[in-house]
Amino acid sequence: MTKATRAGFRFNLLARSPTVGPSLSDRHGDVRSLRESTISGAAIAPAYTVTARVLHWITAFLILSMIPLGVVIANEWGGAAQDSLYDLHRSIGVAVIPLVILRLVYRWTHPPLPLPHDIPAVQRLAAHATHWGLYVLLIVQPLTGWIATSAYGAPVIVFGWFELPPIWPEDRAFSEQLFSVHGLIGIAIACLAAAHIGAALHHHFVRRDRILMRMITG
Repeated sequence: MTKATRAGFRFNLLARSPTVGPSLSDRHGDVRSLRESTISGAAIAPAYTVTARVLHWITAFLILSMIPLGVVIANEWGGAAQDSLYDLHRSIGVAVIPLVILRLVYRWTHPPLPLPHDIPAVQRLAAHATHWGLYVLLIVQPLTGWIATSAYGAPVIVFGWFELPPIWPEDRAFSEQLFSVHGLIGIAIACLAAAHIGAALHHHFVRRDRILMRMITG
């Protein structure tokens, strides 16, 4: 066999031998596809689940109803409906307690996505302080109202369905003092809620990011 024949024979063997494993370009393509699919999956992951968003907006509706209602009954602007407005105010307060507890439990078991890293650390700290401040006050506020009402000797009738038992002995002087604290806590809740709403609108209309939309569409 001549040298030319042997060279041709080797060339034919190399040409016919199967490729073992993916090529380098194929491996790079697979890595790129995996990375893109991971980024795509992260992009479509909701910041808040549907349940979290529903609980949030129910709480927001109740609180935004309670604030003007509290102002009306505190100033006795209700006229003939004053007693009915008191009952409605107390009923909503009773509903807020388990609702906020449910939100806390759900948030603990289903934590939302963190805020974007381009938001300054001070703003992230302020957001967390506002959120947790509202959680605490929304539990303390109805409890102080329940204690103050019990100390006053008035019933707590929930939406006309049932009556809560008193949790404090009758003491009108203590009741008046606690109702004053109740009013101050209400002002604090209104201020935190206004800051929360203002920050959300700032993000949506000034920064033009998705902070508000996280709680609307996820």
